[in-house]
Amino acid sequence: MSENTEFNSDDLIADRNALDQINRQVVDEFRANGGKVGGPFAGSDLILLTTVGAKSGQPRVSPLVYFEVDGRILIAGSFGGSPKAPAWVHNLRAQAKVRAEIGTESFDAEARELPRGERDSLYPRVVEKAPQFGEYQAKTSRAIPLFEITRA
Repeated sequence: MSENTEFNSDDLIADRNALDQINRQVVDEFRANGGKVGGPFAGSDLILLTTVGAKSGQPRVSPLVYFEVDGRILIAGSFGGSPKAPAWVHNLRAQAKVRAEIGTESFDAEARELPRGERDSLYPRVVEKAPQFGEYQAKTSRAIPLFEITRA
């Protein structure tokens, strides 16, 4: 993604094709630059998560911001505070085995959705690191799920 690319997450959620195009650009830039990207994700810790489509059975690559909390890798299914979860959440709930890429490293992993109590205790730590995730939670009535990614 170029430094000048700007987007509104609400617009992207409504336009699946635009979201897919942005995600492909982020994935390409991530892989070309050893896990570093510019634009709105510059300086963020990104993980590429390859899941298996719950309906299609096809591999799906999602570039996601991750949070290291107490040595754990956490990802949040915020979808910008949309009332529905992103597709990758449904994929993880159907199949927890994933492929993860962080920087130049690629590894097999497993995703575990945190139970509500554990999620509720850790979500404020995510918000400390990225305050917009507090705004996302405030926009929706669903509890934004947290997943822990662990090496297989």
